[in-house]
This record gives sequence, structure tokens and C-alpha cells, in this order.
Amino acid sequence: MASSDGADGSIVPALIVVDMQEDFCPPSGSLAVQEGRDIAPLINDLLSWPGFVTRIATQDYHPPDHISFASNHPSPNNRPFESFIEMKNPAPGKETETKPQQLWPVHCVADSRGAELIPEIRADLIDVLIHKGKHSQVEMYSAFADAFGNRDPAVMERSVNLDIAELLRARKVTDVFVVGLAGDYCVKFTAIDAVKAGFRSWLIEEGTKCVMPASWDEAKAELKVAGVSVIHTDDPVIKKLAVR
Repeated sequence: MASSDGADGSIVPALIVVDMQEDFCPPSGSLAVQEGRDIAPLINDLLSWPGFVTRIATQDYHPPDHISFASNHPSPNNRPFESFIEMKNPAPGKETETKPQQLWPVHCVADSRGAELIPEIRADLIDVLIHKGKHSQVEMYSAFADAFGNRDPAVMERSVNLDIAELLRARKVTDVFVVGLAGDYCVKFTAIDAVKAGFRSWLIEEGTKCVMPASWDEAKAELKVAGVSVIHTDDPVIKKLAVR
């Protein structure tokens, strides 16, 4: 893990806002997270804080034939939320490596309304947009890596439009603070992979909601084991970023 200190002894923090998109929010999202839209005011407050050196928002940005869409598979093994299919590693030489992939309703298709950031989010405060999950044959919950943990730019160029780790390093970031949707999927894996990429990683609990709220305690235990700190908005490490 990278040191949490910048050149002057202070942290150099970035904010990552994960997948605050129409299809993940009620009332009409195809994969709506309960109360997902309600965290927008808190996220906007964080976006306005002067302590962050960069503010990044991610968007699922899938092709219509994405492997995770239940409707792209034959019945009876095509039930959203219930069915799983076998997914192959897209990295050259690793095609025999497989893992199960949960199937979802069609969501966040590139250039569709469902893929747009919800209007409640202050898009004018966002510095960079990351489009992820663009490869039709592999899932990408994390903004840093695909479902197989691939991070090599040569492999990832089909999955994501920007290398977020390289972007953060170029801006001398030491610590990332993660919020958004959903806590038990894309937020969790983004926070965990931030640690793997060498950053100190913090997840702000009030700034996320889960697809399956009952799984949050299990997710927090997984985050802790991975080295992610789950904090609240009154934690001193985050509160000091509200002022310059």
C-alpha cells in the first residue's frame, strides 16, 4: 500500500463517486437500489469540499450484448438476480480461467438514458468520467480492474475508457474516498481494488446503499480484511477535507 502522506506530510485525497446512474436509482431504474437516489445530497456536499485534489465519477457503460444481461442467455438459466453463467478471462493466454457471473436485468447500456448520471448529482463538480464495463464478455464492477483482476492497459482498453490508477498517480493521490452505488458490488470492489493499486482506501458509509441491504455487514467484513477503512462523515480524516 502506498504511504498516506504527500510531500508535505498531508494526505493527497481523491473522491470517487461510483455509478450514480438512472438505472441504479428509483423510481424507474431497471436495477434500482433502494434509496439510491437519496444519497445524492451528501455526495454533492463531498464534491464541493475543497480538500479533494480530484473528483471522479464512474458509469457502467455496457454494450447491448453484455454477458451479465439475463436476456442475452437462453432459458431456463436466464433469471435476473438468480441465474449464473460461466465467464472466461479475456486476458491473452488465460482463456481457460473461468468464474461464475451473476445475471442482471439489462442496465446502463452505453448512450442510453439509463446510463446517464442522475440529474441530482452536481456533474459540474466532477473532473473526470470513467466509463467501465464496455467489454461485452467480461464483468467490471470495480473502476480499477475487471472481474478477473486484470489491470494491464493492453487488456483493459476494451473494458474502460481511462486507467484510473494511472490518472490518480499522475495527480499524486495517496488516498481515495469512495461513495455511490452499490455498496455490495461496484463500490465495494472499487474500494478494495484501490488498495491493490497502492492507495489508502476509505469508504464513507452514509454515502452508499446496497442492492441487498442485508449483505452490508458481510461486505464490511470483506472490506476490512482487504484493508479498506469504512468510516462515517463525522470521522476527522474526512471532515478536515471540508475546509481548505
